[in-house]
Amino acid sequence: MTDSSPKQSPYEALKYPEFVAFIFANGFVTMALLIQEVILGYSIYKITHDPLALGLIGLAEALPYISLALFGGHFADRRNKKTIMQVSLAFITLGSVVLIWATNPTSGLTQAQMLTVVYGVIMLIGFSRGFYSPASGSLNPFLIPKDVFANAATWQSSFWQAGAILGPGLAGFLYAYLGLTHALWCVVGLFVLVMILISMITAPPIPQQNEQKVNIFFSLREGIVYVFKTKIILYAISLDLFSVLFGGVIALLPVYSEDVLHVGAEGLGILRAAPSIGAVLCMILMVYIPPLGKAWRNLLLAIIGFGLATLVFAVSTNIWLSVIALFFTGVFDSVSVIIRQTILRFFTPDEMRGRVSSVNGIFVSSSNELGAFESGFLAKVMGTVPSVIFGGAMTLIIVTIVWIRSKELFDLRL
Repeated sequence: MTDSSPKQSPYEALKYPEFVAFIFANGFVTMALLIQEVILGYSIYKITHDPLALGLIGLAEALPYISLALFGGHFADRRNKKTIMQVSLAFITLGSVVLIWATNPTSGLTQAQMLTVVYGVIMLIGFSRGFYSPASGSLNPFLIPKDVFANAATWQSSFWQAGAILGPGLAGFLYAYLGLTHALWCVVGLFVLVMILISMITAPPIPQQNEQKVNIFFSLREGIVYVFKTKIILYAISLDLFSVLFGGVIALLPVYSEDVLHVGAEGLGILRAAPSIGAVLCMILMVYIPPLGKAWRNLLLAIIGFGLATLVFAVSTNIWLSVIALFFTGVFDSVSVIIRQTILRFFTPDEMRGRVSSVNGIFVSSSNELGAFESGFLAKVMGTVPSVIFGGAMTLIIVTIVWIRSKELFDLRL
């Protein structure tokens, strides 16, 4: 697909106020969820000293999300997307308030009871995200014209990564200087701010469909079939699934900070922020130099770089080498995110955006949350460092296989 239109301003997408409100909301909700995730993971590891307990956090969120995301996509295509986001966010906020109570020593809960409540609330957040994410993913293309999609993908990813920088970075310091309870109240405050930003967005019109003739399971099948028959979408989201499923190290950073690098909560904040700092700096560059000229080749090269940086991190025992390696995982991941989001925008019809977004969300959730479980499980079975080496090697093997099977996509221009 070639583009013969005049060169756009790098800030073109920011001319649309509702899109700006949306990307700020996207950044803040990411920040809040990551602060919560880092704080809970660190607290649970300090209590249990078991990497599998960290993996169970990812599993507890992934399973309900995956079980509901397809239905969330169906409703996002047939209901008010903005309302779905608001209701889902209300449940996420309520769950966060319950976490404050459960983790406070004054609650009177035993350690086992506290962990049960924490995992239960994480499951509630997973259920809520099963509706929130497809509605959010299918809403944003309606906020800007089609010829701004690529620029919008860069800005949306940049704000998401900004939230991903500030979230982990702030989490370690909030935990160290404010304590667990006050840090979790900051999370609740961010969710309230997101609710205000969402209220500033006008919901797009709901597609006119005859509800009596819509079979929900046929609708879900329609979305899945579309993804699997559209080779470029299938390959793009599959690469994300397997590279992060095997190559992701984020869930094990509390183990690295405590037992490998010995840098404590502040060091954990630096380690968690490093990938996102790399991603944001790279995305600022890509506002001016988009990676879409040879999109598919660039996507594969980025994932190769991600795998190599993961291997360097795995064997490092120096905090600054580890930070640099994580920085480059963020750089390479940001390239793949922009290309993948642009592919999804260009190749998905408006009436199927919710369902395709939900399928993509399942792949992403599988790679992140199930990847966290896989990391925790393998770390327990193989040891922390060997499990990360295994993951980085698997990433390189998978991208090599896709490279061989997808050569016809190498000339793609977005």
